[in-house]
Amino acid sequence: MRLLHFADAHIDMANYGRHDPETGLPLRVLDFLRALDTIVDAAIDEKVDMVIFAGDAYKDRSPAPTFQREWGRRIIRLSRAKIPTLLLVGNHDLSPATGRAHAIQEFDTLEVPYVRVLQKPQFYKPADLWDLPVQVIAMPWVSRSGLMASIEVSGSDTQELFSRIETRISELVEDWINEADKSLPLIFTAHASVEGAVFGAERMVMLGSDLVLPTSLVKDRRLDYVALGHIHKPQNLNEGYHPPVIYPGSIERIDFGEAMDDKFFVIAEVACGETKVEWRKIDGTRPFLERRAILQSSENVTEFLTFNLPKQKEMADAIVKLTVEYPRELDVLIDESALRKYAECAFEFHLVKKPKIEARVRIPQGQAISSLSPLDLLTQYFDSAKVNEAEELRELAKQIIYEDEPDA
Repeated sequence: MRLLHFADAHIDMANYGRHDPETGLPLRVLDFLRALDTIVDAAIDEKVDMVIFAGDAYKDRSPAPTFQREWGRRIIRLSRAKIPTLLLVGNHDLSPATGRAHAIQEFDTLEVPYVRVLQKPQFYKPADLWDLPVQVIAMPWVSRSGLMASIEVSGSDTQELFSRIETRISELVEDWINEADKSLPLIFTAHASVEGAVFGAERMVMLGSDLVLPTSLVKDRRLDYVALGHIHKPQNLNEGYHPPVIYPGSIERIDFGEAMDDKFFVIAEVACGETKVEWRKIDGTRPFLERRAILQSSENVTEFLTFNLPKQKEMADAIVKLTVEYPRELDVLIDESALRKYAECAFEFHLVKKPKIEARVRIPQGQAISSLSPLDLLTQYFDSAKVNEAEELRELAKQIIYEDEPDA
């Protein structure tokens, strides 16, 4: 069984910024679609036996029709090539309202050939999978309310509730493993967090509470491959042992939390008791470059900040972020237009300004706030903040404070 596994496409994660004049699509969306094209091309060119997408096609549960069209075009290519494709429902695909359609519902509704949406926990045998010699246990993302309903419990103590749900899932999977034909490969696919996994930026983008699957569940040697989604950092949680427990990661960098991560999909030769995994790097992903600068002097501010940016050649077509920490009084010296001019070769430039927060103004010991006039308090603030032209501002404040008071 030659399997292609990928996850977390999030094709509309960055649907802002400049647009492509030919397609009208945001250029960042085209980055995600190029990565998706690379994956679909590999599946077709190498004639894989099956594709498993382990969840999260979009950034949220209500994708725009344009993005549904673009995702659909790629999946239809797999269908026309007669490549059996399983689409697992992820947390970003699932509607929070019971009975509402999820984001990839249309493939089931339209009964697209060779495409099956895995939208509930289920055990699939060859007869359910176009008579392929393989078995699949599917665990899509299930909302906490859905899980509670399925095991008929009410929400009291969250930790106890999750523990009971995890136990129920483990029992369910154990029953299916025991039911499986031992002569055929057995794949477990889930959109979930697994105990011990290293998180990337998904901690910032995921919706809802996490249900954590125990490692004992996914490392069961009776499984032959574990195809996971939800965590964006590529990793094998069972490196060197059987079965491979694979998070391929997101197909493009989502934000600066993934700046150092290469992006992959996986092609696996799945057999009973022995599976070989090949990580395929997705070339051409958009570079993310992040720099930090601490501004301490008022001299040559622009030169100092541009020196802390990457060289202009490095920034070409990259997404660049410069975070500057500085005393508040130096704010007026930061020439944002000059920095943007210097970084104009970048695809995007983000300037994050972090003025240092001064310590709170302390009232002299033995003195109560009630004993000070508004003008006295304002004077203490001007002194602590080292405000320029404090005397002029104090005179203006005096006029405002006392203009309505009757003459003595």
